[in-house]
Amino acid sequence: MKKEKSQRTAGVLMPLASLPSDEGIGCLGADSYRFVDLLAEMGMRIWQLLPLTPLGYGNSPYQPFASCAGDGLYISLSQLVRDGLLPAEKLPAPRPCAGRIDYDAVRREKEPLLREACDRFYETGADDADFRAFCEKEWVYPYAVFMALKRQNGMRPWTDWPRAQRDWIIDRQYDLTPLHAEVRRGIAEQYLFFRQWQALRRYANGKGIRIMGDLPFYVGLDSLEAWSRREDFLLDADGRPTFIAGVPPDYFNAEGQRWGNPIYNWAHMEQDGFSFWMDRLRDSGALYDILRIDHFRAFDTYWKIPADCPTAMVGAWIEAPGRKLFEQIRRELPALEIVAEDLGGDLTPGVHALRDDFGLMGMNVADFTLMSGEKPKENQLAYTGTHDNQTARGFYEGMPPEEQAKFRFALRRYGSVREPVSKKMLRYVFLSDARMVIVPLADILDLGDEARLNTPGTVGSPNWEWRLTDYRGVKRKLGFMRELTQQAGRI
Repeated sequence: MKKEKSQRTAGVLMPLASLPSDEGIGCLGADSYRFVDLLAEMGMRIWQLLPLTPLGYGNSPYQPFASCAGDGLYISLSQLVRDGLLPAEKLPAPRPCAGRIDYDAVRREKEPLLREACDRFYETGADDADFRAFCEKEWVYPYAVFMALKRQNGMRPWTDWPRAQRDWIIDRQYDLTPLHAEVRRGIAEQYLFFRQWQALRRYANGKGIRIMGDLPFYVGLDSLEAWSRREDFLLDADGRPTFIAGVPPDYFNAEGQRWGNPIYNWAHMEQDGFSFWMDRLRDSGALYDILRIDHFRAFDTYWKIPADCPTAMVGAWIEAPGRKLFEQIRRELPALEIVAEDLGGDLTPGVHALRDDFGLMGMNVADFTLMSGEKPKENQLAYTGTHDNQTARGFYEGMPPEEQAKFRFALRRYGSVREPVSKKMLRYVFLSDARMVIVPLADILDLGDEARLNTPGTVGSPNWEWRLTDYRGVKRKLGFMRELTQQAGRI
């Protein structure tokens, strides 16, 4: 695996979906390019995203229908017009950018237009060599079939489909002829997504900005991976999980977090050279410059919950063959740059050893470590907060007055008494020893918990819905951020 770069760098955490646009959701159009320009003006060198995969249950990017595909909602309709795949008169009238994402409304508006663009693509560009090469990717056709069958079944999970459809991926017996057009559209949609994404990534790289992607440790049960690679999961004969993932009671939830993802069949994975993980990592490495792996501790030990338990309070820590897996990664994907999400107060020495022995960068979240004096170290990526935390302002405002006083005292060297706590938090992480710093855009803008992205242990609204309405506030922060980046030697 690639060794971390020695220079000090900084970046911003901002989901693509949360960017401004006139399409109801942040997408791969002009506003995303403008965001890259603003990052460059700040002196940022990294843009960290949340997963771009197809949103699943609760519109969560961490419960995707596939970890190799992209969500068509992020495709820019305006770019499709420029590419000649949609007539300009079909574009919805521009509307003010609301501060929340209405996913259902966006789907109702964009999906018919995407279908039309995909049909048009086959009339104009399907003979392109780049498209033919894309179609050769192992996951592309099965994913298009998976989604076509889901739509035929009212988007119900594959475990609830008729058996002939459920087992098509195994025996290829079910007749897909009636779904031919839908499958073709699914393939074209994926190609158009990746074409737009790679163009944006090239633009960012040309500005000196690397893209950090986020890979969830687990995949959902209702996913291409669980449907097509059942032997890699602990499932019963009907494809339903016998054990599920989560974490025991912790800071976020007194009953623990019952995520519901199926547990991996590590014994099988080890026998076939961890091909499941090699495929996932290879696909992700082709999309991003840096890869943050969520819930890294599960490579060492993972919380195994019986599927019939209603909470995560009943379970057991089970050892995983993480060391053997990372030896395989080192052999097959030596250039892959990985950041390990190693947060949590119950981490075992084995987690730290696994991270350090393979030269991976860990994480430090100032919201949690500032008061304890646990300063960010050189081999860490320092955050003010992550997508699972309150904003810096929201975190401070939620403290009792006596805790607020202690927090302000801990930050006394990082700004005047009258300055917002979030501004002093930015200085704290930027001026730390951490080689890499990533801060949520909401903290740069000093926003409260109205801009919180996700509350762990909860599902659905308002998670994943916050959205920036315009770039005026960002522009006002350019000078401060550029100066801070230079002062910290991160430019």
